[in-house]
Amino acid sequence: MKMNAPVTKRLNFKLMSEHDWPQLFELDQDPAVMQYLTRGVPTSLEQIKNEGVPRMLAYRNELKGWGLWSITLKQTNTFIGWVLIRPMNFFSDAPNYSDIEIGWRFKQASWGHGYATEAALALCDELIKQDDVKAISATALKDNTASITIMKKLGLQFIKNYTHTDEQGDLPAVLYSKNVLR
Repeated sequence: MKMNAPVTKRLNFKLMSEHDWPQLFELDQDPAVMQYLTRGVPTSLEQIKNEGVPRMLAYRNELKGWGLWSITLKQTNTFIGWVLIRPMNFFSDAPNYSDIEIGWRFKQASWGHGYATEAALALCDELIKQDDVKAISATALKDNTASITIMKKLGLQFIKNYTHTDEQGDLPAVLYSKNVLR
């Protein structure tokens, strides 16, 4: 069964492809958007095309709804951000295909309007229709209170603190999750 694109009053959803690199690049140019991802450093066009797009395509699965979902405003068809859907730990030695990670990145102009929560809730509602989805999880840096607030609105519960390590060092992070009840 193919996952349906969600429907909400204010938003349109489309699974992104390699042709959507201009929107990915545009979104990643705002240091405020990138604050909790790259310490505010914008992503270069080369990084988008040579790293970001291939990573997205590695987990993209139209049937299961995995990938980056482009979010646009229905009223103006304006791109405002994306929501990520993929198996937890996808790029590790032990991906968890029954625990689905959800994440988001939205333009600063769209912050504070409930769009990320609306989009994430709609996608979760579609995901839980899949029998093989047993849990939905999200991670964020501990200081990213806006994302943690969205996690709570999705009904995710705090699981643990951990250390996020990337090329720029170690930072405190959190994991939130919820089991899918049937």
